[in-house]
Amino acid sequence: MHNEIGGGVFFHEVIQGQVVNVHLPERVVPALSGMPPASSTFTGREDEVADLLQVLDPGARRQRVLVTAVVGLAGIGKTELVVQAATRAVRADGWFPGGVLFVDMFGYDPERRLPPERALDGLLRALGIPSEHIPPDLQDRSRLYRSALAAFAAAGRRVLTVIDNVSTAEQVRPLLPSDGITACLITSRHTLDLDARLHDLGVLDEHASVELLGQALQHARGADDTRVQDAPEDAAAVAALCAGLPLALRIATALLADSPARPVSSLRQALEAAHTRLQRLRHEDRAVRAAFDLSYQRLDRDHALLLRLLPLNPGPDISTEATAQLARADHVTTEELLQHLARAHLIEPGNTWGRWRLHDLVRLYADELGRADGDDARDAAVTRLRGHYQNTAAAADSHLDTDGRGSPRFTDSTQALAWLDAEHRNLVAIATDARSADDPLLAIGLALSLARFLDRRRYFDDWIGVTCSALKHVTRIQQFIENRARSADQTSGHEAGAMRPDGFEHARSVVELNRAMLLGNLANALSGARRFEEAIETCGQCRAAARQLGDLRREGMALDILGTALTQTGRFDEAVDAHTRALECFEQVGAPAGRILASLGAALAHAGRAEEALNTLLRAGAALQQAGDRQGEATALGHVGGLFSDLGLYEQAAEAQQADLQICQEIGDRYGECQALGNLGRSLTLLGRPEQAIDAHRRELALSQEVGTPYDEGQALFGLGVALLEAGQFSEAADIYRTCVPLLEEHGSRGQVGEALNNLGGALQSLNSFEPAIDAHTRAAEMLREAGNQREEGRALYNLARALACAGRQQQALDVYSRAAALLPDAV
Repeated sequence: MHNEIGGGVFFHEVIQGQVVNVHLPERVVPALSGMPPASSTFTGREDEVADLLQVLDPGARRQRVLVTAVVGLAGIGKTELVVQAATRAVRADGWFPGGVLFVDMFGYDPERRLPPERALDGLLRALGIPSEHIPPDLQDRSRLYRSALAAFAAAGRRVLTVIDNVSTAEQVRPLLPSDGITACLITSRHTLDLDARLHDLGVLDEHASVELLGQALQHARGADDTRVQDAPEDAAAVAALCAGLPLALRIATALLADSPARPVSSLRQALEAAHTRLQRLRHEDRAVRAAFDLSYQRLDRDHALLLRLLPLNPGPDISTEATAQLARADHVTTEELLQHLARAHLIEPGNTWGRWRLHDLVRLYADELGRADGDDARDAAVTRLRGHYQNTAAAADSHLDTDGRGSPRFTDSTQALAWLDAEHRNLVAIATDARSADDPLLAIGLALSLARFLDRRRYFDDWIGVTCSALKHVTRIQQFIENRARSADQTSGHEAGAMRPDGFEHARSVVELNRAMLLGNLANALSGARRFEEAIETCGQCRAAARQLGDLRREGMALDILGTALTQTGRFDEAVDAHTRALECFEQVGAPAGRILASLGAALAHAGRAEEALNTLLRAGAALQQAGDRQGEATALGHVGGLFSDLGLYEQAAEAQQADLQICQEIGDRYGECQALGNLGRSLTLLGRPEQAIDAHRRELALSQEVGTPYDEGQALFGLGVALLEAGQFSEAADIYRTCVPLLEEHGSRGQVGEALNNLGGALQSLNSFEPAIDAHTRAAEMLREAGNQREEGRALYNLARALACAGRQQQALDVYSRAAALLPDAV
């Protein structure tokens, strides 16, 4: 290589800079030497690597992208990703014959941060420029560097540049190529203001996280170390505690590699305590906290304060509106602060605009900082946030109350429900947060405000959780009142500020009223969750509380819930009695009783009192129609349809169910629509119109998966299977029942599981799969015997005998046939 002094024009392989002409050597070896080796334990990022390679491929048919920035949280694996992509790209024939230039800018380390002029000095040396010919100032170095890259490209020796750990656009901009051919990969924790294609890098999923743990441990300890593979549940838990962050996962692996005898369960236990997790995620010179520190130290006061406050929100994400309450700032200012934190990848945008979330480990880190800093006024911020959630939830609930006037906070129930849906997990988290013990009225108020929403969305487990939490607070308040009352009695009420006796009575009444309301809600939620025995017991407590208050309407509501639970447990006469007494309570206080009548009519139908049931249901329909309660009217029509079906009047049943369906669709009651479709599908099957029934049940199934519970999905699958069998579509029917049985085993009754297994066996027999059919019918007969359903057990045994006979097992078939005949003497 030789150099000549010259002017400032570019000619092919000659670079004429301001100071020096450079004739390129045949090969520049140092250009490849600066890149770290690609890890052999790299997993879960193949799609991301493919995306980068597509950008780097010089032969790809697309608009050319020359600068690509991989951005993400500290420790997310940005450097490893670009190193893997660069290594593969350089090995690809003809992609980068000039090699690769790599520089670590240490952008987040204040002690090692590399200014662009120093970075250019190293890059120019790597390109073979002697030190004496490297200009002193930034602009000239950048010009010479770009000219050198252009000369390589013009000579058919295209170079890939990798610029790692960039903190600002100013730090990297002088290093970007400008020849239109040279490619550049950048990594940064910030979304930089560059003309670059952005690749936001996320965390690894559970499968990839566990795979990385296993691969890295075997790389360190050899293939014989199967601790991760031998303890999949513990490994999955460790992966979850590391929250998919590759840095944390590799530290966890190193901790296991240090001690070959240490089981994965030991590391899991060590990481489970949230307050020490970051402290334990360190190994030699690597630590998750240290990585986060470098990002945090670059924040100004306002952004740092907001980051420390965000973990006070107990849910998985937070809205800009709620954050404004935390920060005590206006919406626009708060949004700007959040966007800056997102560009720094210390928070992430949520699934919809205006929502934000913290990575689990960043949440722990920020919370530790907040607890250590006494100037954040955390208590005041929490109070503002809780008040925001409580007040807005109450405003939203006012739009779900058909008897009330909606708050002006929301325009209508649709907007109110949208807010409740978005904040659902935050509201439940706050209502059940152990830290709410210092504000019991918040938990009680939220539990009451959320009841209608949780019922409508069928979030029964959440409803039970928030209500039980609120009841614990009620008990504490009751104890406090009684302690104060006893203390007042001892001092005879003469001390200044002592509460008057009538004050204690008023406080007791208010608390008991809240307790009665919460117990009613709990009974409803338990019934919805199909925990009927618990619901029945809770109804008794609610009735006792209502009687103590002299509240006949609330006692009637408790009796109505009791009747519904009794119906579900097959205690039909008791259910009729409960609904009858509920009706009496409502009539005594002059309360609208249309829904009580509908429940009573359904119970009478189940009790076999068809004429009384029909008359009661017709009264219910008229009362509900007059009251404008369309949802109640739809429910009554559904019960009428069920009664007609029980009587074998399937055309009339289908008409009532079609009317039920129409009302539910008109008022947007998605769950009611789901139930109506199921009822209609069963009637259509009984009418011999299986294709229409199949369509109804498919629609029911889709809705059950969207708005229902696993039990509802199981019911939809069961009905669809029956219709498919009726239509002769045996293969799909068998598939449906294979899906249905596990759902019913977990969420249904043993009797219905037995019926599903019997139907599965029938489908398999029709497909000439006799051995699997024998197994299904055998299990069905056992289930139905345990459920005490003699008739269905007999049918299962009869079908089993047929399957055994078809399989050539004649003697067994005769034995089973005899058992079936004993149970079904008229049918066999």
